[in-house]
Amino acid sequence: MVSLSTAAAPADRACGAPQQADDGWRIEQDARSAGFDAGLLCEGAQDFFQSPRNLHGFVVERHGRLVLEAYRAGPDRSTYALWASRTVFDKDQRHDVRSVTKSIVALLWGIAESEGTVPPLSTPVLDLLPALADLRHGGRERITLADMLCMRSGLAWDEGGTYSRWDNDEKGLLWRGDRARYVFDRPATTSPGTHFNYNGGLTAVLGQLLEEKTGQDLAEFARQRLFDPLGFQQWEWVADLRGRTRAYTGLRLVPRDLARIGRLMLEGGRWQGRQLVPQAWVRTMLSPCPAGGEYGHHWWRGSVQVRGQRVAWHAAMGNGGQRLFVVPSLDLVVVLTAGEYGDADIGSVQQHLLHQVVAATLEHAGEPVNTPAPAAAAVAQDGPVETRATVRSITEEDGGKRTVVHLKLAPASNLPFTTLRFRVRDPALVAGLRVGASVKFRAERIDGENTLVAIRSVPACIRFQPCD
Repeated sequence: MVSLSTAAAPADRACGAPQQADDGWRIEQDARSAGFDAGLLCEGAQDFFQSPRNLHGFVVERHGRLVLEAYRAGPDRSTYALWASRTVFDKDQRHDVRSVTKSIVALLWGIAESEGTVPPLSTPVLDLLPALADLRHGGRERITLADMLCMRSGLAWDEGGTYSRWDNDEKGLLWRGDRARYVFDRPATTSPGTHFNYNGGLTAVLGQLLEEKTGQDLAEFARQRLFDPLGFQQWEWVADLRGRTRAYTGLRLVPRDLARIGRLMLEGGRWQGRQLVPQAWVRTMLSPCPAGGEYGHHWWRGSVQVRGQRVAWHAAMGNGGQRLFVVPSLDLVVVLTAGEYGDADIGSVQQHLLHQVVAATLEHAGEPVNTPAPAAAAVAQDGPVETRATVRSITEEDGGKRTVVHLKLAPASNLPFTTLRFRVRDPALVAGLRVGASVKFRAERIDGENTLVAIRSVPACIRFQPCD
């Protein structure tokens, strides 16, 4: 039997209305005033609340104002925890941001460079580490600071798969006495600057150099130069097993403070009229590295396709679904937190939520939030066409007045998202459907909503056999 939820969430909670707080953020209760279609943005919040994935936080900021803020409870664990425990997340609850920490360390490097305490990016790293003079051969002597920021050192390093692997190279950073030697005392498998290989050890060395050159613990330098000026009130930087600040991970922040970092990036390093990070350094971080690819200078790069238009974003990303997206063309910040540690698939879920937010902006709101909605687009061009999917959930909202179905698209749909949400005006359409059932459906855009107009059960596809 399909389980229908009859409890309706309050309208403001269902649509992620931000809460007023004494933290300096301006709140925008009218989504349209911030440049959004309120209905489409609300659909994004509802998908966040109803997602079967372990999502925790969702914050949208535009033009310096919080427009959407939503939190959920769910299992979570710190980097040292063996088991997850249920945590109720809200605007005041800190969250592990994992490798988002790396992107913030890159900001700190730019601040130190502007103060003249660290050398230019063209500097060979081993020139700054005289204790590793015995390693100045085999190509390692040519690795520059820029190569480290771009994750193109050429050093052998295996951080693939999950971080629970006992042989994951990052694990050694927790307890090794000489982190720099641990990172550099390995062969160079490619020429520096030519091939991307994700390596948290490089960030650990950057953090060590920051501490040596500034004469301060990394966390204290961050507090003085960045966190206090931005107005951070609740943050923590979890140390390694030797009590050292971990540059490659360890920060615990509230989503609202992550949004401050996003706004800082969009403003070219300025915060409330004060230049915290040099504008030229922000441009460097958001620019592609010489060898190209999706990773810039400790910041990721990518895009979403919205109504046939490519909308570029930059992001700080962390294991488990931690995301800080900035979309310069829309002056937009999107923050997402989750507890899906070790699950690479969470990236598509967070990318889908970003797509919904972008599609809800008035610049792109001429389309359904989940566009291109395959059935609706096909109807407009070639007449009714059915799309294959799997039923994820069927729920009731507004005290049973509205029925909503979530459908997971078949991989053959080739769309940049996995799940679509549809209003069901005639509940008889979904009578007898079970969660997990394979279906074909058609949909249209009716009164501003993605609306299911036809759906039928079909046999499930069988692997390695044709499936229409």
